[in-house]
Order: sequence, then structure tokens, then C-alpha cells
Amino acid sequence: MTEMNYSSPPYKSSGKNCSNRIVRFISPVPAEECVVEVQNNYFADHSRNRSNNRSAKMKVLMRADTHKHINVIKEEDEDQKEYKCNASQVLASLTISLGSCAVGFSTAYTAPALPSMNSIDSGIHVSESEASWIGSLMPFSALIGGIIGGPLIESIGRRSTILSTAIPFTISFLLISCAPNVLTIMAGRILSGFCVGICSLALPVYLGETVQPEVRGTLGLLPTTFGNVGMLLCYVAGKYLDWRWLAVLGAGIPVPFLICMFLIPETPQWYINKDQQKKARKALQWLRGPDADVTQEFNEIEKANQANKSQDPPSFTTIFNRIYVRALLISLGLMFFQQMSGINAYMFYTVQIFKDSGSTIDSHLSSIIVGLVNFFSTFLATVFIDKLGRKVLLFISSGTMTLMLIVFGTFFYFKDQGYDLKEYGWIPLLSFVTFVLGFSAGFGPIPWLMMGEILPTRIRGSAASLATAFNWSCTFVVTKTFVNLNQLIGAAGTFWLFAAVCLVSMVFVVVWVPETQGKSLEDIERNLTGGPKGPVRHVRRMSSIAHLKPLPMAV
Repeated sequence: MTEMNYSSPPYKSSGKNCSNRIVRFISPVPAEECVVEVQNNYFADHSRNRSNNRSAKMKVLMRADTHKHINVIKEEDEDQKEYKCNASQVLASLTISLGSCAVGFSTAYTAPALPSMNSIDSGIHVSESEASWIGSLMPFSALIGGIIGGPLIESIGRRSTILSTAIPFTISFLLISCAPNVLTIMAGRILSGFCVGICSLALPVYLGETVQPEVRGTLGLLPTTFGNVGMLLCYVAGKYLDWRWLAVLGAGIPVPFLICMFLIPETPQWYINKDQQKKARKALQWLRGPDADVTQEFNEIEKANQANKSQDPPSFTTIFNRIYVRALLISLGLMFFQQMSGINAYMFYTVQIFKDSGSTIDSHLSSIIVGLVNFFSTFLATVFIDKLGRKVLLFISSGTMTLMLIVFGTFFYFKDQGYDLKEYGWIPLLSFVTFVLGFSAGFGPIPWLMMGEILPTRIRGSAASLATAFNWSCTFVVTKTFVNLNQLIGAAGTFWLFAAVCLVSMVFVVVWVPETQGKSLEDIERNLTGGPKGPVRHVRRMSSIAHLKPLPMAV
């Protein structure tokens, strides 16, 4: 009787690579004369048994023409391993999300702060023109920060770039809290906007390069959630604090973010790109856990880096090539309609809007309710975004926003005509809440998601930077002109104008926007660039949560 170990060659069945199977058996013939043949039905069923069965019976064909039943000790393949979320990845995701919390607070600050600046004991009086600049300077500065952030994450690293925003975030709010005049407040908003722009680019890059795909859907939700927590915190605190003390609170938010950033490493991809393989492997091992085998993942990162270096980088003008124009225009169109719905203007001036509406509900309480709805709407988007499809959600989103803006504008129209609407004081809040729900279900997350799906690989980096810059430009235009539009055509006319834009977006979605749900990136690119036609491969895609940004900000 001869005991032997047999390691089978790679064997494919049911589309899976079932390699390195260790076979132990007792043979009545010399080991060197044994031939092992594995039945297909075992490998077809191995995936169902791997969680509870460590061995399975199979036939082995012996050269002596005798059949024996033997036990197979199965080694799990790399693609079958149960990936678990370790504490290191959670810490990295939470740290990045703390930065998103500072971004959310900065975005929402003007909503409760501007009315407080004109109170009797404020010490500073802000005109309507100055208020529009205070609200719009942040997105304008974010546009510049986003442009500068691109070279920074490549030169000094993702982690260092993000870390460099923590102290300026604090300084910006200290400037505001101690401001003796309006110009100092504007300077603080410019500095905070610059940091917001850098974070809007660097945070998702860091998270995408450090969290493994198997848990990216879950951990990818954290920045969106924390961003909305920052907005909600600002609304709640703004009810009880004046604009100076609210700024002091904002100055303290980046402190835990700053401390935690020293606990996490740079991304392995950046280290490898800078030919620092030892540091890259150390960082990857920290992220995956001390007992994890990171050899295969490390090799894949190195191969991808070598492949990128072997290609000639496209110039900026390449994105305007005829074959890429359709995809670029769709992405820019989605960004345009996202911001021209007026979402950021409403969030910047939430308290003032409810005051002007004469609603019977306290304006600060209304803003808090809107913040709560914005927070929970994050989870609404996660439920439907991978089920109903992108076009359906965009159509529903634009339709809902159109209807609610018409209702909101009509309420202001009758109020301006002198009608007594106290009995209907709940209409502005209901309309605004429904509007935020509609936005968050479609035009909030999907433009960012589809930007990563429809932009071709060759121009994805430069085209995404252009789309992001265009988004911030639209944000600046809307927030800067919102007050002026109110003065020129009235609140009713302003909301009806935005309703008309949302109505046009419905036509844009139906005619121009392709459905990308369940399609591989290669198929999407081939269809948009006019490449050779082939069968569409429906794949099980990663959860769209990985692509969501804090809502409803342009980040």
C-alpha cells in the first residue's frame, strides 16, 4: 500500500479555475504508475460545498483498471476566499470620512450663518450682494482647489495631500469666527472652499486605492454618510449658536481628522508609482491585515503600473477627439443639470428661503428636517440605484424635482400676491423635502457614478477633471446668481426657472443618456465610441455606493 500526495494541474470547469487540488489516497500499485482523473461533477459542485465540506469523494482511475473512492482535501482558490473587512480598512475609511464631515459642514455653514450675521447683536451687517459672495466664494475656490489637487496627489501623494487640508480647514473657520469685517469672512470662505476642492478629488482616490473591492460597497458609504452628518450638525448647531460660535465649532471638526490621518499609510499604488516597493508592500500588508497574503494583489498593482507607464499619456486635446465627444458631452450634461436644478443654492440659503416663505414652521427647524432627510436619502439611493437602472432613476428624479419646484414657486407667487397662506404653511417644507428626496434618488449620485462608467479609459483622468471643474463652475454660477435672480424675477420666477431646467433634463435623459446598468465598462465604451459591435456582457457590478459622493454637495 503506497500513500502519496498528488497536486493536480489547473483544471477548468463551469468557468472556474480549480487548481492546486491536493489528493491523498492509498494505492495498491506503485505511486509512479498512478494516473489521477477528476470527475467534472465534483468541480461543478465544489463552490456549493466549500463553506461546510472540507473533503469530497471522487473516482480515481488507476492504471491497474481498478476504481477506488478517495478523499480530496480541498484548498480554496484565491477567487473563493471569504474576504473579511479588517480593522485597518475600517480605520482608513473612517479617517477619510472625517474629512468628508468637514466638507459637509463647510458647505452648509452659510445656511444658518447668514441670517445670524444680520441680527441686532451680530456686530456685522451683511448686504444681499455680500451675502451672495459669501455663499458663492466657497464653490469658486473649490474649483481652483480641485484643479490644483490633481498634480498634488501625484507629486506628494494622496495621504499627504489630504493631510495638508486639515490645518487650513481649521484656520478658515477661525478667520470667520474672529472676523472684524465682511472681507475677513470672505477670506475664510475662500480658504475653506480651496480645501473642499482638494478633498473632493483626493478623498475618493485614496479610498478607491486602499479598500478592497469585496467591501468597497459597504465602506464606500461612509464618506457620503459623514458628509451629510456634517451638514446636519451645522443645521442643528446653527439653531442655537450664532455665526461666530458656529465657526468655532467648525474649526474643531478637522482636529480628529488631523490626528487620525497620522495613523493610516499612503496608498500602495502611489508608492509603486514612485518605485518604493518596500513601502508599498508594507502599506498593503497593513491595510489587508498581518496574516493576509498580499503577494498576488501586490503583483497585480505592479503589473498595472507597468502597463500604464508603457503607454503614451494622452494630451488634454485628446478628450475632444470625435470618438470621445459623445461620452464627454453626456457627462458634462449630467453635471450641468445636476447643479442647474439649484440644489446647492437651496442648501446654502435654506434658512433664508423658509423665512421668506412665511412658513408657520420655524425656519431653523425646517433646515434641520431637510438635513435629516438628506442624511437618510443616502440610503434610499443605495437601495434602488442598482435595481431600477440609471435612466429610470434619473427620469423619476427630474420629474419629481420639476413638480416640487413648480409647487414651491406657486406658493411664493400667491404669497407675493397678498394671499393669506398661514393655513398652508406646511407646503414649503413638504415641497423642499420631496425635492431633496428626488434629487438624492437620481441626479445627486448618478452623474458622478456615470462619469466613471461612460468616460473611456484613455481619457478618463483628464475628462473627469474637466467634468469636476465644470460641476464646481455651475455651482458657483447658481449660488452667486440666486440672490440676484430673486431680486430680478422674484422667488416664484426663480423656482419656476429652475423647474424649466429640470423639465429639459427629462428630455436629455430620454434622448441622450444610455443605460449602463449591468454592462461592462468595455461594452459601454465600445457603444459610445462607435467601436466594433459585439455581444453585450452583463456582469455583476460592484455596488454603486463606491461612487457616491456626499449629497447634495458637488463633491
